[in-house]
Amino acid sequence: MSPALTDLFHQLNRHYQAKLPFAVYHKPNAEKVFGIFQKGAELHQITDFTEKGFVLVSFDGRQKIVIPASASEVKQANLEGFQVTEPTRWASSTTSAEAKNNFKALVKKGIEAIQNGAFGKAVLSRKESFEVSDFALQTAFQKLLNAYPTAFAYCFYHPKTGLWLGAFAEQFIRVKNRKLQTMAVAGTQLNTGNEPIVWPEKEVAEQLFVTDFITESLVNLADDTKTSEPYTMKAGNLLHIKTDIEAHLKESALSEVVKVLHPTPAVCGFPKDNAMQFIQKNEGYDREFYSGFLGELNLDLEQNESLTDLYVNLRCMKVEENKVNVYVGCGITKDSNPEKEWIETVNKSMTIKKIFE
Repeated sequence: MSPALTDLFHQLNRHYQAKLPFAVYHKPNAEKVFGIFQKGAELHQITDFTEKGFVLVSFDGRQKIVIPASASEVKQANLEGFQVTEPTRWASSTTSAEAKNNFKALVKKGIEAIQNGAFGKAVLSRKESFEVSDFALQTAFQKLLNAYPTAFAYCFYHPKTGLWLGAFAEQFIRVKNRKLQTMAVAGTQLNTGNEPIVWPEKEVAEQLFVTDFITESLVNLADDTKTSEPYTMKAGNLLHIKTDIEAHLKESALSEVVKVLHPTPAVCGFPKDNAMQFIQKNEGYDREFYSGFLGELNLDLEQNESLTDLYVNLRCMKVEENKVNVYVGCGITKDSNPEKEWIETVNKSMTIKKIFE
């Protein structure tokens, strides 16, 4: 490991032990890992998205935390030659029959609500908790980096939010010089390596919900909106349907774009307010920052430019001492099957639990 990378990881450990806020992260396919280490323990909140720093925003949008660049020390290190070779088995987890039955009942209730006209789609989730022995933050994050080099991998800590880690490829928005890039991602199946890949009608319709929602939401906030044809995206052991979307933002529109897009139908449902109400009433737990978003706000640590590069906090976990909470969900439409949706969440949980094996 290079001296710069060793120093960055040492800073991560020092900050965590001192209970000081920080974010360490790696962008998809990037050659470097970055760290932003806040000098004090204050809780800084976003007010209008003109702030500069690393942000973490909750699913319901009420918590908008920022680690300000102006109040932090920044480090970066090249990942060339980085590799984790030591196997570490902290835990083995199994899901109970009760958890399965509860989630299938939730999905069934969601389908009934759709059939009754409450909403067209809802993304329903569950929290899976298990004990680990001798959790080591540096090792966990290194295993994320090693296992998912094409993902946005991160660890975020603040004494007010706890410790969060994740790895995923779903971008929320990227804005540079008012050029907006985003994506509509939905539908899931296992990556078996078989070709051709066939998508069921239910999955295609679910992804179209997301695409239409985003393009319609941008009508009054951006010009020259363009969309790609839907295509298959690989994310670890999973496949999704993806459409790329580009537009030119009107001046000072970033805060409004975030307001209208978050949470998208890919993590909440459609119509958004109805789906959100159903989720908060029926899921039975607080998602906190799961299915929120995080990343660089008006900040590019590599190029030292103004760049907003935000990702959806999907395949993630919250670590509470030696307990790990993993969060997984799936999109529910009128054609959903509770058993198949349960299996989808199991497959998704395997992605993040891989680092504990």
